[in-house]
Amino acid sequence: MFIERIDANTRAAFILTATTHWFGLRLDLTASSLTLATGILAVALRHQMEPSTLALSLSYCITLTGLFQWAIRQSAEAENFMTSAERIHEYGQLVSESHHNNGDNNAPIQPDNDWPSRGIVEFKDYTFRYRPELDPVLKNLNLRIESKEKIGIIGRTGAGKSSLLQALFRLVDQSAVNGSILIDDIDIGRLSLDYLRSHISVIPQVPILFCGSLRYNIDPFEQFTDDECLTALESVQLKSLVRNHPDGIHLLVAESGANLSAGERQLICVARAILKKSHILLIDEATANVDYATDKMIQEVIADKFRDHTILTIAHRLNTVANSDRILVLEQGQVAYFDSPSNINLL
Repeated sequence: MFIERIDANTRAAFILTATTHWFGLRLDLTASSLTLATGILAVALRHQMEPSTLALSLSYCITLTGLFQWAIRQSAEAENFMTSAERIHEYGQLVSESHHNNGDNNAPIQPDNDWPSRGIVEFKDYTFRYRPELDPVLKNLNLRIESKEKIGIIGRTGAGKSSLLQALFRLVDQSAVNGSILIDDIDIGRLSLDYLRSHISVIPQVPILFCGSLRYNIDPFEQFTDDECLTALESVQLKSLVRNHPDGIHLLVAESGANLSAGERQLICVARAILKKSHILLIDEATANVDYATDKMIQEVIADKFRDHTILTIAHRLNTVANSDRILVLEQGQVAYFDSPSNINLL
Protein backbone atom coordinates (compact mmCIF):
# COMPACT_ATOMS: atom_id res chain seq x y z
CA MET A 1 0.00 0.00 0.00
CA PHE A 2 2.81 2.44 0.88
CA ILE A 3 4.70 1.73 -2.37
CA GLU A 4 1.48 2.18 -4.39
CA ARG A 5 0.88 5.59 -2.83
CA ILE A 6 4.49 6.62 -3.47
CA ASP A 7 4.08 5.56 -7.12
CA ALA A 8 0.83 7.53 -7.43
CA ASN A 9 2.47 10.63 -5.97
CA THR A 10 5.50 10.25 -8.26
CA ARG A 11 3.29 9.87 -11.32
CA ALA A 12 1.46 13.09 -10.51
CA ALA A 13 4.74 14.93 -9.83
CA PHE A 14 6.24 13.65 -13.11
CA ILE A 15 3.20 14.81 -15.10
CA LEU A 16 3.37 18.23 -13.43
CA THR A 17 7.09 18.59 -14.19
CA ALA A 18 6.71 17.41 -17.79
CA THR A 19 3.76 19.76 -18.40
CA THR A 20 5.69 22.71 -16.93
CA HIS A 21 8.68 22.09 -19.21
CA TRP A 22 6.42 21.52 -22.25
CA PHE A 23 4.58 24.78 -21.64
CA GLY A 24 7.84 26.66 -21.02
CA LEU A 25 9.21 25.41 -24.34
CA ARG A 26 6.10 26.59 -26.17
CA LEU A 27 6.37 30.02 -24.57
CA ASP A 28 10.03 30.26 -25.57
CA LEU A 29 9.17 29.28 -29.14
CA THR A 30 6.44 31.93 -29.26
CA ALA A 31 8.79 34.63 -27.96
CA SER A 32 11.56 33.50 -30.36
CA SER A 33 9.14 33.61 -33.31
CA LEU A 34 8.20 37.16 -32.37
CA THR A 35 11.90 38.10 -32.16
CA LEU A 36 12.53 36.51 -35.57
CA ALA A 37 9.63 38.41 -37.13
CA THR A 38 10.94 41.65 -35.65
CA GLY A 39 14.42 40.94 -37.02
CA ILE A 40 13.06 40.25 -40.50
CA LEU A 41 11.03 43.47 -40.44
CA ALA A 42 14.07 45.39 -39.22
CA VAL A 43 16.10 44.17 -42.23
CA ALA A 44 13.26 44.86 -44.67
CA LEU A 45 12.62 48.36 -43.29
CA ARG A 46 16.23 49.34 -42.65
CA HIS A 47 16.00 52.30 -45.06
CA GLN A 48 12.74 53.59 -43.57
CA MET A 49 13.49 53.40 -39.80
CA GLU A 50 16.30 54.68 -37.66
CA PRO A 51 18.80 52.08 -36.41
CA SER A 52 18.17 53.11 -32.78
CA THR A 53 14.44 52.33 -33.13
CA LEU A 54 15.17 48.93 -34.68
CA ALA A 55 17.66 48.10 -31.91
CA LEU A 56 15.13 49.07 -29.22
CA SER A 57 12.46 46.87 -30.85
CA LEU A 58 14.83 43.87 -30.92
CA SER A 59 15.82 44.44 -27.26
CA TYR A 60 12.19 44.48 -26.14
CA CYS A 61 11.43 41.31 -28.10
CA ILE A 62 14.35 39.47 -26.48
CA THR A 63 13.16 40.44 -22.96
CA LEU A 64 9.68 39.07 -23.76
CA THR A 65 11.02 35.52 -23.36
CA GLY A 66 11.34 35.92 -19.61
CA LEU A 67 8.27 38.15 -19.28
CA PHE A 68 5.98 35.56 -20.89
CA GLN A 69 6.92 32.87 -18.37
CA TRP A 70 6.73 35.36 -15.48
CA ALA A 71 3.22 36.42 -16.52
CA ILE A 72 2.02 32.80 -16.71
CA ARG A 73 3.51 31.99 -13.29
CA GLN A 74 1.80 35.02 -11.77
CA SER A 75 -1.49 34.00 -13.37
CA ALA A 76 -1.20 30.47 -11.92
CA GLU A 77 -0.32 31.80 -8.46
CA ALA A 78 -3.25 34.21 -8.55
CA GLU A 79 -5.57 31.30 -9.36
CA ASN A 80 -4.15 29.32 -6.42
CA PHE A 81 -4.60 32.28 -4.07
CA MET A 82 -8.20 32.65 -5.20
CA THR A 83 -8.77 29.07 -4.07
CA SER A 84 -7.73 30.17 -0.58
CA ALA A 85 -10.11 33.13 -0.82
CA GLU A 86 -12.91 30.76 -1.81
CA ARG A 87 -12.20 28.62 1.26
CA ILE A 88 -12.25 31.65 3.54
CA HIS A 89 -15.57 32.68 2.02
CA GLU A 90 -16.92 29.15 2.51
CA TYR A 91 -15.85 29.11 6.17
CA GLY A 92 -17.48 32.48 6.64
CA GLN A 93 -20.79 31.02 5.48
CA LEU A 94 -20.70 28.07 7.89
CA VAL A 95 -23.51 27.93 10.42
CA SER A 96 -22.38 28.35 14.02
CA GLU A 97 -22.44 25.15 16.08
CA SER A 98 -24.88 26.61 18.56
CA HIS A 99 -27.33 27.35 15.74
CA HIS A 100 -27.54 23.78 14.46
CA ASN A 101 -31.02 22.31 14.70
CA ASN A 102 -31.22 19.37 17.05
CA GLY A 103 -34.45 18.13 15.56
CA ASP A 104 -38.11 18.88 16.12
CA ASN A 105 -38.47 16.20 18.76
CA ASN A 106 -35.29 17.12 20.60
CA ALA A 107 -35.82 20.72 21.64
CA PRO A 108 -32.98 22.05 23.82
CA ILE A 109 -33.55 21.76 27.54
CA GLN A 110 -32.09 23.71 30.47
CA PRO A 111 -31.14 21.60 33.52
CA ASP A 112 -30.60 22.97 37.00
CA ASN A 113 -27.62 25.24 37.57
CA ASP A 114 -25.82 22.55 39.61
CA TRP A 115 -25.94 20.03 36.74
CA PRO A 116 -24.21 17.61 36.71
CA SER A 117 -24.62 17.20 40.46
CA ARG A 118 -23.74 13.49 40.54
CA GLY A 119 -21.52 12.98 37.50
CA ILE A 120 -23.06 9.74 36.21
CA VAL A 121 -22.14 9.12 32.56
CA GLU A 122 -23.90 6.51 30.46
CA PHE A 123 -23.39 5.52 26.81
CA LYS A 124 -26.37 3.82 25.16
CA ASP A 125 -25.82 2.12 21.79
CA TYR A 126 -23.48 4.97 20.93
CA THR A 127 -21.76 5.09 17.52
CA PHE A 128 -19.47 7.98 16.63
CA ARG A 129 -18.22 9.19 13.23
CA TYR A 130 -16.31 12.32 12.32
CA ARG A 131 -18.50 12.76 9.25
CA PRO A 132 -21.66 10.91 8.20
CA GLU A 133 -19.95 9.32 5.18
CA LEU A 134 -16.96 7.97 7.15
CA ASP A 135 -16.60 4.67 8.99
CA PRO A 136 -17.47 4.72 12.70
CA VAL A 137 -14.66 5.40 15.16
CA LEU A 138 -16.67 4.29 18.21
CA LYS A 139 -19.00 1.37 17.61
CA ASN A 140 -22.15 0.67 19.58
CA LEU A 141 -20.79 1.55 23.02
CA ASN A 142 -22.84 0.54 26.05
CA LEU A 143 -21.30 1.42 29.40
CA ARG A 144 -22.16 3.23 32.61
CA ILE A 145 -19.80 5.27 34.79
CA GLU A 146 -21.01 5.83 38.31
CA SER A 147 -20.78 9.01 40.39
CA LYS A 148 -17.31 9.89 41.70
CA GLU A 149 -15.82 6.93 39.83
CA LYS A 150 -12.29 7.16 38.45
CA ILE A 151 -12.00 5.60 35.00
CA GLY A 152 -8.74 4.98 33.17
CA ILE A 153 -9.01 4.73 29.37
CA ILE A 154 -6.29 2.88 27.51
CA GLY A 155 -5.84 1.38 24.07
CA ARG A 156 -3.66 1.42 20.99
CA THR A 157 -3.30 4.46 18.75
CA GLY A 158 -6.52 4.85 16.79
CA ALA A 159 -8.57 2.77 19.22
CA GLY A 160 -10.93 5.68 19.90
CA LYS A 161 -9.68 7.06 23.22
CA SER A 162 -9.65 10.75 22.27
CA SER A 163 -12.83 10.27 20.23
CA LEU A 164 -14.59 9.29 23.45
CA LEU A 165 -13.80 12.69 24.95
CA GLN A 166 -14.77 14.47 21.73
CA ALA A 167 -18.11 12.68 21.90
CA LEU A 168 -18.73 14.01 25.42
CA PHE A 169 -18.06 17.57 24.22
CA ARG A 170 -20.12 17.03 21.03
CA LEU A 171 -17.32 18.18 18.76
CA VAL A 172 -18.96 16.64 15.68
CA ASP A 173 -22.35 17.24 14.15
CA GLN A 174 -25.18 15.18 15.60
CA SER A 175 -25.94 13.76 12.15
CA ALA A 176 -22.68 11.77 12.38
CA VAL A 177 -23.60 9.95 15.61
CA ASN A 178 -26.12 7.33 16.62
CA GLY A 179 -27.32 6.44 20.09
CA SER A 180 -27.10 8.73 23.09
CA ILE A 181 -24.90 9.85 25.97
CA LEU A 182 -26.63 10.53 29.27
CA ILE A 183 -25.11 12.63 32.05
CA ASP A 184 -27.18 12.48 35.22
CA ASP A 185 -30.01 10.95 33.14
CA ILE A 186 -30.05 13.90 30.70
CA ASP A 187 -29.28 13.35 27.01
CA ILE A 188 -26.42 15.72 26.18
CA GLY A 189 -27.78 15.92 22.61
CA ARG A 190 -30.64 18.01 23.97
CA LEU A 191 -28.39 20.53 25.71
CA SER A 192 -27.06 23.67 24.11
CA LEU A 193 -23.36 23.41 23.29
CA ASP A 194 -22.48 26.42 25.45
CA TYR A 195 -24.20 24.93 28.48
CA LEU A 196 -22.77 21.44 27.98
CA ARG A 197 -19.16 22.52 27.48
CA SER A 198 -19.24 25.05 30.29
CA HIS A 199 -20.24 22.34 32.79
CA ILE A 200 -17.51 19.80 31.99
CA SER A 201 -13.86 20.35 32.87
CA VAL A 202 -10.96 19.14 30.75
CA ILE A 203 -7.19 19.00 31.16
CA PRO A 204 -5.82 18.61 27.60
CA GLN A 205 -2.62 16.95 26.49
CA VAL A 206 -1.35 20.22 25.00
CA PRO A 207 -1.95 23.14 27.42
CA ILE A 208 -3.97 25.97 25.91
CA LEU A 209 -2.65 29.33 27.13
CA PHE A 210 -3.20 32.79 25.67
CA CYS A 211 -1.13 35.93 25.62
CA GLY A 212 -2.30 37.85 28.67
CA SER A 213 -2.14 37.80 32.44
CA LEU A 214 -1.98 34.64 34.52
CA ARG A 215 -5.33 35.55 36.04
CA TYR A 216 -6.90 35.86 32.60
CA ASN A 217 -5.64 32.41 31.65
CA ILE A 218 -7.19 30.67 34.65
CA ASP A 219 -10.36 32.80 34.76
CA PRO A 220 -10.95 34.39 31.34
CA PHE A 221 -14.56 35.36 32.10
CA GLU A 222 -13.76 36.86 35.52
CA GLN A 223 -16.21 34.62 37.35
CA PHE A 224 -14.04 34.27 40.47
CA THR A 225 -12.27 36.60 42.88
CA ASP A 226 -8.51 37.09 43.11
CA ASP A 227 -8.47 35.12 46.38
CA GLU A 228 -10.17 32.15 44.74
CA CYS A 229 -7.68 32.28 41.88
CA LEU A 230 -4.76 32.40 44.34
CA THR A 231 -6.21 29.45 46.26
CA ALA A 232 -6.42 27.44 43.03
CA LEU A 233 -2.82 28.31 42.17
CA GLU A 234 -1.72 27.37 45.66
CA SER A 235 -3.48 24.02 45.27
CA VAL A 236 -1.26 23.21 42.27
CA GLN A 237 1.91 24.53 43.97
CA LEU A 238 2.18 27.63 41.79
CA LYS A 239 1.78 30.22 44.52
CA SER A 240 5.56 30.74 44.61
CA LEU A 241 5.43 31.69 40.93
CA VAL A 242 3.02 34.50 41.81
CA ARG A 243 4.86 35.62 44.95
CA ASN A 244 8.24 35.84 43.20
CA HIS A 245 6.91 38.09 40.44
CA PRO A 246 6.34 41.84 40.95
CA ASP A 247 3.04 41.71 39.03
CA GLY A 248 1.71 38.88 41.17
CA ILE A 249 -1.33 37.14 39.75
CA HIS A 250 -1.29 39.59 36.82
CA LEU A 251 2.10 38.46 35.56
CA LEU A 252 2.26 38.31 31.77
CA VAL A 253 1.97 34.91 30.08
CA ALA A 254 3.43 34.74 26.58
CA GLU A 255 1.59 33.18 23.64
CA SER A 256 1.10 29.45 24.33
CA GLY A 257 2.91 29.96 27.65
CA ALA A 258 6.32 30.19 26.01
CA ASN A 259 7.81 31.86 29.10
CA LEU A 260 6.73 28.98 31.37
CA SER A 261 7.96 25.42 31.71
CA ALA A 262 5.93 22.50 30.38
CA GLY A 263 5.00 21.49 33.91
CA GLU A 264 3.87 25.01 34.87
CA ARG A 265 1.71 25.25 31.76
CA GLN A 266 -0.01 22.00 32.61
CA LEU A 267 -0.47 22.98 36.26
CA ILE A 268 -2.21 26.18 35.14
CA CYS A 269 -4.70 24.01 33.25
CA VAL A 270 -5.25 21.98 36.42
CA ALA A 271 -5.85 25.22 38.37
CA ARG A 272 -8.37 26.24 35.73
CA ALA A 273 -10.23 22.95 36.23
CA ILE A 274 -10.19 23.42 40.02
CA LEU A 275 -11.81 26.83 39.66
CA LYS A 276 -14.51 25.49 37.36
CA LYS A 277 -15.76 23.07 40.04
CA SER A 278 -17.43 20.72 37.59
CA HIS A 279 -18.39 17.25 38.83
CA ILE A 280 -16.96 15.66 35.67
CA LEU A 281 -13.29 15.97 34.73
CA LEU A 282 -11.81 14.70 31.46
CA ILE A 283 -8.04 14.25 31.26
CA ASP A 284 -6.46 13.65 27.86
CA GLU A 285 -2.93 12.38 28.53
CA ALA A 286 -2.22 15.49 30.58
CA THR A 287 1.20 14.25 31.70
CA ALA A 288 2.47 13.05 28.33
CA ASN A 289 4.90 15.97 27.90
CA VAL A 290 6.22 16.37 31.45
CA ASP A 291 8.92 14.61 33.44
CA TYR A 292 8.26 11.90 36.00
CA ALA A 293 8.43 14.22 39.02
CA THR A 294 5.91 16.68 37.52
CA ASP A 295 3.75 13.74 36.45
CA LYS A 296 3.67 12.48 40.03
CA MET A 297 2.84 15.95 41.40
CA ILE A 298 -0.03 16.42 38.93
CA GLN A 299 -1.42 13.01 39.82
CA GLU A 300 -1.30 13.86 43.53
CA VAL A 301 -3.05 17.19 42.98
CA ILE A 302 -5.78 15.55 40.89
CA ALA A 303 -6.27 12.77 43.44
CA ASP A 304 -6.58 15.31 46.27
CA LYS A 305 -8.65 18.07 44.68
CA PHE A 306 -10.95 15.90 42.56
CA ARG A 307 -11.63 13.01 44.91
CA ASP A 308 -15.38 13.75 44.83
CA HIS A 309 -15.53 14.10 41.05
CA THR A 310 -16.09 11.66 38.22
CA ILE A 311 -12.80 11.46 36.29
CA LEU A 312 -12.11 9.96 32.88
CA THR A 313 -8.39 9.72 32.17
CA ILE A 314 -6.81 8.86 28.84
CA ALA A 315 -3.38 7.49 29.71
CA HIS A 316 -0.17 6.55 27.95
CA ARG A 317 1.56 5.47 31.17
CA LEU A 318 0.08 2.53 33.04
CA ASN A 319 0.99 4.00 36.42
CA THR A 320 -1.27 6.95 35.61
CA VAL A 321 -4.41 4.77 35.67
CA ALA A 322 -3.27 1.94 37.91
CA ASN A 323 -5.17 3.44 40.86
CA SER A 324 -8.38 3.95 38.92
CA ASP A 325 -11.60 2.30 40.08
CA ARG A 326 -12.04 0.69 36.68
CA ILE A 327 -10.08 0.46 33.44
CA LEU A 328 -11.72 0.88 30.04
CA VAL A 329 -9.76 -0.84 27.28
CA LEU A 330 -10.78 0.21 23.78
CA GLU A 331 -9.93 -1.83 20.71
CA GLN A 332 -10.93 -0.62 17.22
CA GLY A 333 -13.66 1.56 18.67
CA GLN A 334 -15.21 -1.16 20.81
CA VAL A 335 -15.04 -2.03 24.50
CA ALA A 336 -12.55 -4.84 24.94
CA TYR A 337 -12.51 -4.74 28.78
CA PHE A 338 -14.23 -2.63 31.37
CA ASP A 339 -13.34 -3.84 34.84
CA SER A 340 -11.20 -3.12 37.88
CA PRO A 341 -7.42 -3.05 37.36
CA SER A 342 -6.99 -6.21 39.43
CA ASN A 343 -9.05 -8.18 36.91
CA ILE A 344 -7.29 -6.84 33.80
CA ASN A 345 -3.81 -7.78 32.70
CA LEU A 346 -2.25 -4.39 31.88
CA LEU A 347 1.07 -5.83 30.74
